Amino acid sequence: MTLGILSACTGDNMMEEVTKNPVVTIEVKDHGTMTLELDFEAAPNTVRNFVNLANEGYYDGLIFHRVIKDFMIQGGGSQSPSCAIKGEFNSNGHNNPIKHERGVISMARTQDKNSATSQFFIMHANSPHLDGEYAGFGYLIDGFDVLDSIANVDVTNDPRSPQPLTDVIIESITVDTNGVNFNDTECY
Repeated sequence: MTLGILSACTGDNMMEEVTKNPVVTIEVKDHGTMTLELDFEAAPNTVRNFVNLANEGYYDGLIFHRVIKDFMIQGGGSQSPSCAIKGEFNSNGHNNPIKHERGVISMARTQDKNSATSQFFIMHANSPHLDGEYAGFGYLIDGFDVLDSIANVDVTNDPRSPQPLTDVIIESITVDTNGVNFNDTECY
């Protein structure tokens, strides 16, 4: 999705001008490359958080630690998570039109609606029960075969949190910001 000019006010009243959404490349060891376009208009602070973490190299070497075929793949967790951010989704007072359809990237959280930090998930299948409850913030535009490859790995028998039997390693996440300098993440 290409945008017109979007400006977003941040806590320190600085403005970001986003004329084109950032494009993310996720390199996954032994699986390939996924490319996503983030949607700044739908979830500006969530995009800002993800971009800043990726640009710091935070995700490099982490794993997809939860894989549920026909639902989603989840990664981005570590022992030292980033700050918690306000959930940018409808049931939390933020108008976010993104539906949790195949290929959508969204932020993971606890039952606390403002607990998202660094973990994200990519939908392997449509899951409308998540719409309005989680902050979708972008779309897979290439690499659906990689998504399918990860979703089909052998996992543990834990029905709530099946983990891959062999680590699915995120080698790197890089972001083409299209010239935008993203402001700091607004912590909750």
